[in-house]
Amino acid sequence: MEADDSFAGADLGKDGHSIEELLAALEKHRTECEQDGRYEEAELARMRLEQLRQHEERSRRDALLEQQLAERMGVEEAHMMALQEFNNIWDQKQKDFEQHASGLQTTLASRHKGEHQAQLDKLRKEVEPRTPRWSRDLLNLRKIQETLAKMKKYAEAEKTKVSADKLEVQEHNQWKEKREARIAAMEEQFLHKQQLEMGGLLKRLKCSRDELKRARKTEMERILQRYQNLKTQLESQQRIIQQRVERFPITAPLGGSGGPRPVSAGVGAA
Repeated sequence: MEADDSFAGADLGKDGHSIEELLAALEKHRTECEQDGRYEEAELARMRLEQLRQHEERSRRDALLEQQLAERMGVEEAHMMALQEFNNIWDQKQKDFEQHASGLQTTLASRHKGEHQAQLDKLRKEVEPRTPRWSRDLLNLRKIQETLAKMKKYAEAEKTKVSADKLEVQEHNQWKEKREARIAAMEEQFLHKQQLEMGGLLKRLKCSRDELKRARKTEMERILQRYQNLKTQLESQQRIIQQRVERFPITAPLGGSGGPRPVSAGVGAA
């Protein structure tokens, strides 16, 4: 004797009856047939009961798997959205920081350039001696040159003038070289102070940048830990429900209790 495979599907929608009502009705019919000695009908009812229970058990398991998959996908999607939001926020924070840092460096560099030029102009104007200090030999030659010219000894005055001009050029060059060296040394000292100031700014920016990276890493670790905790908790809850479904299937054997086990026994609260 074969059970009609379409029976379960037909009974599920018959008159809008619930699965519990159909199982109870079939079980009652089977019992009555057994008591009345209508064993073929009892066998048919038993097979229909078994078929209906198996059909419903498959539906329950499929629905449970689909529900649990949807729950896991929901957790994954929420986590991915949280990560995307996290990255967007922190990328913007780092972008804003770098823009601010670049602005500070540009502002300081511009100020340094102006201060450097102002300092250089000041040094060239104020560094002593601002004019050459002629030697006694050169001053004597100029006096001799003037005296010879007054005495109308122009030839000798010319020779003396040539010697004095030559000595003046030498002394002027020496004065200029020494003054430029002094100015350069003072300029270098000034530039060194500016370098220290820029170095201090860069060091502070690096500390702030490192702190920002550490804060981002710490928050990322918290997000990942929350996700891992939620995932572990959900998996544990789903295993408990799966175990209950395994322990209390709809396809429980007949006898003893004299009736079908309620569907809710297998899908109780987690």
